[in-house]
Amino acid sequence: MSSTTTPTTFSDLYTDLMNRIRADTGGTATIVQAKRYINIALQDMHIGFDEKVPWAERRAVLVTQAPYSTGTLSVSKGGTALTGSSTAWNTNNAFSVANMRAGGKIKINGTSPIYEISSVASDTSATLASSYVGSDVSGGTYVYFEDEYALASDFKRPVSVSNFDDNASVSLVGRTEFRRRFPNNDISGRPRVATIIDLPFSGNTTPVRKIKFSSYPDSAYAIPYSYITSNLVVTSAGAASAALSSDSDEPIVYLRYRFAIVLHALYNWYRDKKDDTRSQDVKTEYVDFMSRMAVDQEIGAPRPRIQPRRSGYARAAQSPWRSGVSRRYDLNGKFDRME
Repeated sequence: MSSTTTPTTFSDLYTDLMNRIRADTGGTATIVQAKRYINIALQDMHIGFDEKVPWAERRAVLVTQAPYSTGTLSVSKGGTALTGSSTAWNTNNAFSVANMRAGGKIKINGTSPIYEISSVASDTSATLASSYVGSDVSGGTYVYFEDEYALASDFKRPVSVSNFDDNASVSLVGRTEFRRRFPNNDISGRPRVATIIDLPFSGNTTPVRKIKFSSYPDSAYAIPYSYITSNLVVTSAGAASAALSSDSDEPIVYLRYRFAIVLHALYNWYRDKKDDTRSQDVKTEYVDFMSRMAVDQEIGAPRPRIQPRRSGYARAAQSPWRSGVSRRYDLNGKFDRME
């Protein structure tokens, strides 16, 4: 890195950090620690922050699947094996997606409970994730549906905390509220409410993030959504990555803001290793810069809002509308007009 340029690559960033703390840039142990502090600072820079970092926003389209109920099935009480007749469970539909997939739900003979599919072996063979508790079924009806869908592989969190989709037609609620409001989630229709869930790790240290809808989709819908990416780095080959690794890697942060990563790493270094006032001085500088950066990125002035006077309406609403002595109830909208 030239001594007169802004830090650009991973090598520039951790070298700048070591220069600021006056450390030996040739010491292996110091370099390892400096790299770790730079990565911590980069991740922390993108936590929360009211989505003021436009470079981390991404867009995707989620396509839902229609329920599938072709043919019939048989299952024994206490068993998990499903045997289909005239079914095409393992055949792809028009969207190149199998008609039945692991993780999907199935309702048998129109009764509760709803079962989850563990695996699909063929067009006529599938396995439940739990034992079937009803009476033996032979040639029974069923409805297979999907209410949970995988999000983009780099999905970190939605841009909006209240709406999942860009059309603002699917509201987001917390997991606890979703479970309380939709304990069975067995009604089909256009999705109106959703929650973000984290499924088991599946051999990975990062849980699989999915969106769960209610109502479960009754047809194929294309749902555009915006989200914050977890891939904060681009390699020299142009590949996205979650953390800085090679010296030539670059953070996705705009070039003019990258030195803030060094500031935050410097704060952590002074706090952990020096324990003196320098950590607070650097933190103050970092917070000030991030505040100015947020204003720099917030393009477009807020629109004026009309706030009507509510005092008169509130007084009138304290008791039913009345006119004269005997009439107490609203007629022909007179209450709303406060006549």
